[in-house]
Amino acid sequence: MIGRREGDRLDRIASLYGQRLTVLGAGLQAADGVILGALALFGLLIVVFWARLPAPGGLLLRITGWTAFYIAAIYIGPILPGRALGSFVRMAAVMILCGQLYFIAARMELVFIRSWQDPALLGFENAVFGGQPTIWLQRLIAPPLTEWMMFAYVIYLVIYPALGALIYFRRGEKPLEDYLFVLAVTNIACFLGFLAFPIAGPLYYKAVAYTVPLKGGFFTACGEYIRKNIHEIGGNIPSPHCAIATVMWIMARRYLRPAFYVLAPVILSLYISTFYLRYHYLTDSIVGILTGALMIGVSPALVRAWNAAAGRVRAVKE
Repeated sequence: MIGRREGDRLDRIASLYGQRLTVLGAGLQAADGVILGALALFGLLIVVFWARLPAPGGLLLRITGWTAFYIAAIYIGPILPGRALGSFVRMAAVMILCGQLYFIAARMELVFIRSWQDPALLGFENAVFGGQPTIWLQRLIAPPLTEWMMFAYVIYLVIYPALGALIYFRRGEKPLEDYLFVLAVTNIACFLGFLAFPIAGPLYYKAVAYTVPLKGGFFTACGEYIRKNIHEIGGNIPSPHCAIATVMWIMARRYLRPAFYVLAPVILSLYISTFYLRYHYLTDSIVGILTGALMIGVSPALVRAWNAAAGRVRAVKE
């Protein structure tokens, strides 16, 4: 049960959202500014560092296509019958673009720093932990534990949109917009981190060090399919899984308090799963959690800045 003071605070946060900047007839909200700004930034980086990128033409074409898709969703959403359908299209567009930007950023990781920085990270972890935690964890690996960890890792993909839908139906459009905005800024922060400190990851850099196989059941098969067919080298620090899991968990506490407690064992297990399952180093996961918490903390200030800018633009037009 949310107390009155807490409810007032949540209402103040939600009330920040809804300010639109009209451009060519499209009403852009804060999350749109983040997504479109990221698309423009990565597009510019592709053009400037064309010679450093593998298949830059394909990357640029991909960005162009997904930009067109997102802009179309901005126009289409408000004219669809029923506000719920429009909100669903908006949520889907934001989440799909975050996923596509992940793949684009992962293929651009060596654009600034031209080599993987795993040795530096491993040196840091050896100094702090006295060894490599992902290797040490091999002594704890067992099929039932692996299956649970894979469940926590994979179910993230279901929680991601399901939580948005629950927030919308229980709390409305502005709380959903809060969720989408924080998801967007957190994802972009992670993607910029990929470029700032490129890490290949445990199974790409230290594969020979892992002598205990990960065995489990259905969810283990799903996780390994994702690893082999969807994941690419890199995309490690900050861990997007941990960053977004933090956002989802805190947003559940903010708007759906019972869900916060239901999700607690899953989210805590997800944090551990990222390095138990060798998707990330321990440092990647810690930095991911901190990134998610930081973006939640600064998001109100970022939305206020968007609102102020939108207000100035409207004043000039009037």
